Amino acid sequence: MKTYIKLPLALFIALLSFSVGYGQDKNEKKANEKFDNYAYADAIDTYEHLIEKGYDSEEIYKRLGNANYLNANYKKAAEWYGRLFAIENATIDAEYLYKYAQTLKSLEKYDASDQWMQKFEAAKAQDKRVMQFAKNTDYLEKIKEQSGRYDIKNLAINSSASDFAPSFYGTQLIFSTARDTGIVSRTTHLWNKKPFLNLFVSEPSESGDYTTSSKFSKVLNTKTHESSAVFTKDGNTVYFTRNNSKNRTFARDAEGVSRLKIYRANLQDGEWTNIVALPFNGDDYSVAHPALSPDETILYFSSDMPGTTGKSDIFSVSIGSDGNFGTPINLGETINTEGRETFPFVTEAKVLYFASDGHPGLGGLDVYATRLEDMDDLYIVNVGEPVNSIEDDFSYVINEETSKGFFASNRDGGKGSDDIYSFVQNTPPDLICNTLVSGIVKDQETAAPLEGAKVAIFNSESEVVAETISNADGTFNLEGDCKEDSYKLVVLKDEYDEGNEMFTTVNANDTEGIEVALERSIKRAAIGTDLVQFLEINPVYFDLDKSNIRPDAEQTLSKVIEYLAVFPDMYVQVQSHTDVRASTSYNERLSDRRAKETVAYLIAKGIDTSRISGKGFGESQLVNDCTTRDKCSDEQHQQNRRSEFIVITKEDASQNE
Repeated sequence: MKTYIKLPLALFIALLSFSVGYGQDKNEKKANEKFDNYAYADAIDTYEHLIEKGYDSEEIYKRLGNANYLNANYKKAAEWYGRLFAIENATIDAEYLYKYAQTLKSLEKYDASDQWMQKFEAAKAQDKRVMQFAKNTDYLEKIKEQSGRYDIKNLAINSSASDFAPSFYGTQLIFSTARDTGIVSRTTHLWNKKPFLNLFVSEPSESGDYTTSSKFSKVLNTKTHESSAVFTKDGNTVYFTRNNSKNRTFARDAEGVSRLKIYRANLQDGEWTNIVALPFNGDDYSVAHPALSPDETILYFSSDMPGTTGKSDIFSVSIGSDGNFGTPINLGETINTEGRETFPFVTEAKVLYFASDGHPGLGGLDVYATRLEDMDDLYIVNVGEPVNSIEDDFSYVINEETSKGFFASNRDGGKGSDDIYSFVQNTPPDLICNTLVSGIVKDQETAAPLEGAKVAIFNSESEVVAETISNADGTFNLEGDCKEDSYKLVVLKDEYDEGNEMFTTVNANDTEGIEVALERSIKRAAIGTDLVQFLEINPVYFDLDKSNIRPDAEQTLSKVIEYLAVFPDMYVQVQSHTDVRASTSYNERLSDRRAKETVAYLIAKGIDTSRISGKGFGESQLVNDCTTRDKCSDEQHQQNRRSEFIVITKEDASQNE
């Protein structure tokens, strides 16, 4: 893309990324001054003129590569980075390895890109982009699996300039554009000689197409950049990005840079008023591209503020009922990398879409998605083609009710440097991560395949992850977790001893070829059997006057859970007891609490409520002759503070409900 954040946001990326020295003569010095002042278009022209005159400089190649990279001229950047790496004994920072790998993707040289990523890995093994690449060496295949879910169309309102950052405002489409509506270009930016950005609005026609547009608001649009607006559902509040400004013109920091800030405005009597900068903005860093949570209590944004992992990260901040803001929180290293994460958008279903060049993609910025329901177990998905391409693809928004939305891209075939595309999402991205766990169950003695064996995966918390039944040929296929963990595969079949195998999931890779051989035995417990004795396990013991489940009881309960998973038609009554060190009535109540706590634990671990019931027997069923408080030691009394598991009939179970 030719302006997306190269007018606003990539400006601060340059400050973080590049610092190289002055060169050979006044012409090169002049070019360096243009580069250092972010006049990249002019710098490119001057550097290329020096090359034509015969200059051959490592620093010129670096700056030419960087200037083109920041203007999203990735193919030209690849050319200059290639020349840079052709210089023998050149002193080159590892970041150039990554950028060269990225630019090669725009030439669709994915094998070569992967090779340079491996060199980058050798140079910066702990870089999160390296870790993402190592986990997703088959990223092109994964992207292919997600592709083909959209029908896209270039909008008629696009201009020959940069058009991007679409947002919903009722039925209207608000977007940012670098088009200059004057007869002569009045306001241009040295970064790429394009006009400054303004917010425009487009009304849909009767057919629903967006064919005409105009400036959105004379109040919101100033002589600085305005972009990336998001509106509250009532339409009365807008958050938008603008350069740090004073008296409606640029305000600059000590380095002469006008940072980006998010502003808020309110609609009153048809006019936008109360335009204020948000309190977590800063004069020494940029804050941009606001997005709202479905309930409008959280604002998401992109920034390079302190605490940022890479060039720009995605943050969130709470919005109080009084309109005040909390402290910004970085969304974490699963989402954010050392690269650029930007342009967040959150749907009603709490799906976060964002643009990044730090996660494995097709080239430049790609659009990614993840569910925000569990921040500790995020799964990042590249939404695939045709939304993503070898160029920059970003500022994705969608209405989940209609499955329609918009995004921007600087791909070939557009009308300008960045164009807005509409889309219809035919199928949502698959945001559930599963791994394939497969194998075969056999008879240990005969090696014959066993049909009908219950196969279950348990995680390290003894929770059932997935379960299935082996096929006629003994094979099984399960969808396991992507979470890196140690898992136990438990196989149970009538008249066979339990079989199990341990395996570990790493990098969301499949686990295949597991072979479990079962030894024949009689397994089903008869009605009235105490599973504690049948399975040769300890009862669930309790502390004095307590009903909570102790850690040492979890192994017993795990065995019961695994056993019940084998016999889905088995019903159990938890029978709980106390010692004699309280009144009879109190002990009856205490044993009832112990039974309920034991039952609740089993239900929480996946046992159906219809299969498990509980009953307290107080002190009426002692296992020893500790009939008085002082007759026995505490260890002897402990034997009576227990829960047991008695197999009952379905009829008895229904009566206990």
